[in-house]
Amino acid sequence: MDHPADLQPAPAAIAHAPTVRQQLFEFVLQLADTSLVLGHRLSEWCGHGPVLEQDLAMANIALDLLGETRSLYQYAAELEGQGRTEDDLAYLRPATAYRNPLLVEQPNGDFAHTVVRQFLFDNFHYHLLLALKTSPDAPLAAIAEKSVKEAAYHLKWSSEWIIRLGDGTAESRQRLDKALATLWRYAAELTMPTATEAALQDLGLVPDYRGMKPAMDAHTARVLAEATVPAPQIAPFAQKGGKAGQHSEHLGYLLAELQYMQRTYPGLTW
Repeated sequence: MDHPADLQPAPAAIAHAPTVRQQLFEFVLQLADTSLVLGHRLSEWCGHGPVLEQDLAMANIALDLLGETRSLYQYAAELEGQGRTEDDLAYLRPATAYRNPLLVEQPNGDFAHTVVRQFLFDNFHYHLLLALKTSPDAPLAAIAEKSVKEAAYHLKWSSEWIIRLGDGTAESRQRLDKALATLWRYAAELTMPTATEAALQDLGLVPDYRGMKPAMDAHTARVLAEATVPAPQIAPFAQKGGKAGQHSEHLGYLLAELQYMQRTYPGLTW
C-alpha cells in the first residue's frame, strides 16, 4: 500500500472544508482503532491456537489488519495535519480517545468465542470496504481497494468455522451457542452511525449502513442455517458506546500491553 501522500489527493471540496476534513479524520481514525484493537486481540492467540494451521491463520489475519491499520493511521495523520505520526496515534492516546466499537475489544475467550467475534466483525468489515471502494475520497477508496481482498478471506474463514462449530460435536455446538449469546449484543453498534458517520454519509463520502444491512443479514442467515444454528434474538439492550470513547475495562488492559514499549521508552524507533 502506497503512503497516502503518494495517492490521489482528496477532492477539492474536502481539502477546502475544514469541518469535513475533521469529520473524515475522525472516521478514518475510528477505522484504524478498530483494526488495531482486533489485530492485537488475534495476536494473543499466536502459539495458542487449537491446531497449527488455525494458529497461523489467525496470525495472518492479525497481520492483515495491522497492515490496514498502518495505512489508515498514516492517512488520518495527514488529514489532521498536526505533525502526529501513525505511531503517535497508535501508542500515545488514552483508552478514552479510542473510537473502536466494543465488540473488537472483548477478550478472546475460547476458540468459539474468538470465531463469533471475528464473524460478526468480518461481515460488517467486508461489506463496508466493498462500498468504500467507490468513495469519492481517493485515498480512502485506495485503502479499501487493497484491504477488501484480505477482508473477503477473513469472512470466508470465520464463516466456515461458524458452520463447523455449529454442525460439529455437541461440545463445539454448546460453545458456539454460548459465544453467540454473549457477543450478539455487541453487533448492532457496528451499523449504528455516529454523528460524524451520519454527516459523511449525507455527503456521500462513506456508505449508508442501511444499504449494507440486507447483504449482511443475508450472509448471516445463510451461514447460521448451514451451521444448523437458530438466529439469536435481537438483543433488547444492544451494547454501544465504544465509538464515542466509552469502553469496557478490557480496552485499558489491552492498551497497557500494546503501548508499553513506546511509553516506557518514548520516541523509540526500530
